[in-house]
Amino acid sequence: MEYHDQLGLSRERFADLAEQFHDDSYAGREYRRLPDYRKAVEKGTVLVAGTVVRGFPKIPRCLVLDEGIPQHFDREIAVEEKLNGYNVRVARIEGDVLAFTRSGIVCPFTTHKVRTLLPVDRFFEQHPDRMLCGEMIGPENPYTTADCYDVDSIAFRAFDIRERVSGESLPVEDRRAACADLGIPQVDLFGIYTPSEAVESTPETIDDLDERDREGIVMKTIDGGQQLKYTTSAANQGDLAFAFGLPFDYGRDFSFRRLIREGFQSVEFADTEAERRARAHGVGESLLVPMTEAIEAVDGGERLGERHTVRADPRVVDALLEHLREQGLTLDIEQDRRVEGQRVLTFSKRIQKSTDKIDSYLGGTIVNE
Repeated sequence: MEYHDQLGLSRERFADLAEQFHDDSYAGREYRRLPDYRKAVEKGTVLVAGTVVRGFPKIPRCLVLDEGIPQHFDREIAVEEKLNGYNVRVARIEGDVLAFTRSGIVCPFTTHKVRTLLPVDRFFEQHPDRMLCGEMIGPENPYTTADCYDVDSIAFRAFDIRERVSGESLPVEDRRAACADLGIPQVDLFGIYTPSEAVESTPETIDDLDERDREGIVMKTIDGGQQLKYTTSAANQGDLAFAFGLPFDYGRDFSFRRLIREGFQSVEFADTEAERRARAHGVGESLLVPMTEAIEAVDGGERLGERHTVRADPRVVDALLEHLREQGLTLDIEQDRRVEGQRVLTFSKRIQKSTDKIDSYLGGTIVNE
């Protein structure tokens, strides 16, 4: 079956879309990936070896649980934890198990980790035409910096099993049973509710997650066909702190969306005056503290960057560094050591725009507004 048939598109429509795919390769295997969302085709969709690996769909968000849940759902839903890591799809292509990031890139580090951490052979024996979708979490990974989980290095948590070509989800209860049978770790399930029950229960769940600095929840119909997400104040403020540590690299839309979430959550959760002031204090700190630290760092001659630590076999770390540099990233190695045969590397992805802008303004450049 040709690619356009697998994607459910006409030849003409696929021909137009094909121009948006980027050519890439991994270990000598050529593939094409879609780096951005397009109508009817998800971001991260991959064309490889005559088959399609569907991208993971964008999950809509609600700002008000009380109204958003019953408006979006008319049947029972599962409420699971939304984790703060990076999205991975694991698929088997011509016998090779590969890990694809959200944008469709085969990551050598993640591919090595899922092969090591998960019973991938047993999974694909039972589900040859499906892909395992999950979140990579923990302090030692090359893409995110959240460290709020009981994970020493890096771990995988499944949140979906989908048909590789169509992207259709395995029903939640079937997926959870399949993962449990294989010993594949999963995101926490808080319960299965009617929409009205979810309206009553989710605020308490959000409060608990917020106290533990966790990200939020994903609500989905039992068949997995409809999804909705909601994030905690801790996640919103954490994102703001990250963005304002690199103030000229993350746009106003990124920050504005998170500020809006805080406003709606404060109203829906009926903050007292003291609680609202505490929330405002937290928001203000997440904006000003990282920004002033970034200005002081550049003033002291430092370069800004995203700092990460990874731990793996030396050849895997070498492959990761080559992979990241091929993506156009400039890396500064901060620490490189061996621990029990593993290479533990701390590096920084250099962020040039914020460094240059701050340095320019410190040097007296005038701002025209």
